[in-house]
Amino acid sequence: MPGAPGIDAVVIGASWGGLGAVSSILQKVPWRIGVPLVLCQHQYPHAISTLVQVLRGRTRLKVAEVEDKMPLEPGVLYVCPPNYHTLIERDRTFALSIDPPVMYCRPAIDVLFESAAEAYCDRLAAVVLTGANEDGAAGLLHVARCGGMPIVQDPSTAEVPVMPEGALKQVPWAHVMTLGAIGDFLASLEAA
Repeated sequence: MPGAPGIDAVVIGASWGGLGAVSSILQKVPWRIGVPLVLCQHQYPHAISTLVQVLRGRTRLKVAEVEDKMPLEPGVLYVCPPNYHTLIERDRTFALSIDPPVMYCRPAIDVLFESAAEAYCDRLAAVVLTGANEDGAAGLLHVARCGGMPIVQDPSTAEVPVMPEGALKQVPWAHVMTLGAIGDFLASLEAA
């Protein structure tokens, strides 16, 4: 997996403890990363999201909240907005949906992962981080079945291990990594 050639996008799912986990990973990510990153962090549905502003202070990447029809561009960390599912279309633009919650969540990691797998197939890496439910497990399986790279935070290092453990039940052959190793992997995707 070193260098992981052929990855065109990375999707990341996180819940309880996610801000700390993502912040740790982002410390290693260069501003010249050659792929877009998309973060689905569970948030309260009607909260005013400050996640974008917080993450801007923790990374050198450009950070943007997803908007409908926005194209994905390398070197940007996209954050799913609260109370909308975020999907990636086959033309590699975003779509927002108010379909019912999945696993009690909107945005749902499964929805993002499944749509991204259809758009990027074997050129996608998907990362499941800490969290208190099993959202992301079915989506990670879909990514793997489409030929993408499944990555799971080592549950022993997760603030809440339920989500990574659930993902590993569905995809036991996934790459299990510490946060530092996930950061190193993302850093390997630096643009030429």
